[in-house]
Amino acid sequence: MAGLYIHIPFCKQKCTYCDFHFSTTFSAYREKMIHSIVKELESRVAYLGKQKVSTLYFGGGTPSLLSKEELKLIVDTVYQNYRIESEIEFTLEANPDDISIEQLLMWKNAGVNRLSIGLQSFLQEDLDWMNRAHTAEESESAVRLAKEHGFSLTVDLIYGLPNRTKFDWEYNIEKLVKLGPDHISAYCLTVEKQTALHKLIEKGELPEVSEDNQSDQFELLISKMKSSGYQQYEISNFAKEEAYSKHNSNYWKGIHYLGIGPSAHSFDGESRRWNVANNPKYIKGITENTIYYEEEILTPKDRFNELLLTGLRTKWGVNLESLSFKHCPSKEFYKQLESFKEFDLIIEEEGRIILTEKGKLQADHIAAMLFLE
Repeated sequence: MAGLYIHIPFCKQKCTYCDFHFSTTFSAYREKMIHSIVKELESRVAYLGKQKVSTLYFGGGTPSLLSKEELKLIVDTVYQNYRIESEIEFTLEANPDDISIEQLLMWKNAGVNRLSIGLQSFLQEDLDWMNRAHTAEESESAVRLAKEHGFSLTVDLIYGLPNRTKFDWEYNIEKLVKLGPDHISAYCLTVEKQTALHKLIEKGELPEVSEDNQSDQFELLISKMKSSGYQQYEISNFAKEEAYSKHNSNYWKGIHYLGIGPSAHSFDGESRRWNVANNPKYIKGITENTIYYEEEILTPKDRFNELLLTGLRTKWGVNLESLSFKHCPSKEFYKQLESFKEFDLIIEEEGRIILTEKGKLQADHIAAMLFLE
């Protein structure tokens, strides 16, 4: 079982908070990019060995900008070259303004059965300063339409915004819960230095982000999700009736995946590889068959720390046996682990260490304290 991720680096416009790899000026080389993605798919079949692909994920950027012909070409290439599970989870990230009956039918015909919709907020003022292309009204319409057409849905919201209170956040949560998607992803806003948001805060056009406010909103999120029937199966992800994202769960569980497209990452259990985050350089490398990526072989310490960091974020926690790499874990690890147990931050069940509700509030700190230096 393995995952396949395809990065589509196209966007209509740049969101103020985003530091992902994408381009808004892609018309001149759009066709070359699509054919480069196809060529990389064809050339990297051996990476996953004989493993079957159980999840296919189109991320970005904005994959919902792909035309019917572009999407079909890429999907056909996947099915012609890879061993695909019969009941694959096929996710496509979509912006609300791209969702229409015509598009939904086209995606369904291509095999897409799950949509990841980036709403971010139901407050128009937020969408304006975020420079989102959709309106609050389009957000509601998009979710309803997608549900009516039988797609499994995950919807994204962002909390801890610089100009919003706990009550504003509660409004966003309640609005989304009423729409009833299977899955909700709620991410804490991070102000990255290279973003327009960082510049707006520096200029005083938006207030500083309050960490205390973000913590309060996170606790409110957990409470509201639980009372609404959503299970927190990962720090930022909530699902009804175990409608987990299989693709993202694979990342957290250390399952192998292949990443295609500029800036995409791959992992085969022993090494990690990432493509150049530059569209012209990616196309040039693919076209001329030159190096367009970097790679590192993971040490036992790297694997230990990664499994710990990702696993502790989930409801399944970390199997202590899986952490038994060369010279791992150390005596210091067990000493620190016992300390976290005493403070009711971690519990141990059937050989697995799992964060408590209290521990989830300090997930990154706890993982860092357990890391091997």
